[in-house]
Amino acid sequence: MCSAIRYVMTDRISEIIASYHCRVMAMPFVPTTSYGRSSYGHNGIATKFFLTLLFSDKALSLEFLYDVGLLLSKFTCPTCGNSMVLYAEPKLKDGYRFRCRRRIYASRCAGSMSIKHGSWFEHCNLTLAEVMFLTYDIVRRVPSHAIQREHQFGSSTIANWGQYCREIMLEYVKGSSQRIGGPNKTVEIDESKFGRRKDGKGAQWVFGGVERESGKTFLVPVQDRTPDTLMTVISDWIEPGTTVISDCSVAYRDLEAHGYTHETVRRTIGFVDQQTGAHINTIKSTWHHAKAYLRAYNRKKDYIYDLAQYMFTARCRAENVDEFTKFIHIVSNRDWSHPSSHNDAAGAM
Repeated sequence: MCSAIRYVMTDRISEIIASYHCRVMAMPFVPTTSYGRSSYGHNGIATKFFLTLLFSDKALSLEFLYDVGLLLSKFTCPTCGNSMVLYAEPKLKDGYRFRCRRRIYASRCAGSMSIKHGSWFEHCNLTLAEVMFLTYDIVRRVPSHAIQREHQFGSSTIANWGQYCREIMLEYVKGSSQRIGGPNKTVEIDESKFGRRKDGKGAQWVFGGVERESGKTFLVPVQDRTPDTLMTVISDWIEPGTTVISDCSVAYRDLEAHGYTHETVRRTIGFVDQQTGAHINTIKSTWHHAKAYLRAYNRKKDYIYDLAQYMFTARCRAENVDEFTKFIHIVSNRDWSHPSSHNDAAGAM
């Protein structure tokens, strides 16, 4: 899907959220605000308060989930093939269920189906509202202890659903990533170790590059820093003809032979080459922000999922798109009826 279409579809989600802002503010029990302030969100961006008010009305929240595409609104009865009808059932956690009421001779068809069927929510035991609250906090990177204190979710629930959300982000980042650089473009490259254990175990080397002109970035976990490994990543991510700036590591000595213009910076002398003006300050700054972004307690794990969330957030910032709105867009445009879509979700709750 091209970037223009992705923007349009994300804008559609924003427009839907903005329309529900108006409907929520019209509720009789919603407090008014002064001087045009709004704690419900603005410009199609949802807030936690907005979600709380929205899900206080089950019918309205269900309509919202249908509109943004997180729930399916039509089902065919698996027993008789008739179109099923949504019924309100207050005793159920989510308050509704699809049922078939077709008459077959003297009796009615007893076919029924959960409103979560065929959706992102299907294999989750939490309510629709709880899933939305938990997802909102995970996408916004609210600390786990704060989520647990506010919503009383178990630590395993938070960890598993957080991992599941980051897997979706990783899939999105992989599927939408593009090579950077090209003629008249400059890319800074470098490697950095993530993890602070003194014995070195559990640490992860990450190789990255930043295109100066656009800020486009790639970060790739690598098993080692050998020339073969790093040149493979460079070939995968950087277009030939690019001016590549690196330190003086021997791993980069063949860059020119692969079609790149290569400039170097000797770290022992300074951060900027006094003759050429070459520097790698941009990628160094990226390492600083990435490490500050990652969770400190994840030192023994593979960093690929946390890097995926960092890249997802950076991509949203570059596109000037709200992270939660973008995440809803990604989830709503995936076919969850396929069993493989829920392989990771089945054990998440």
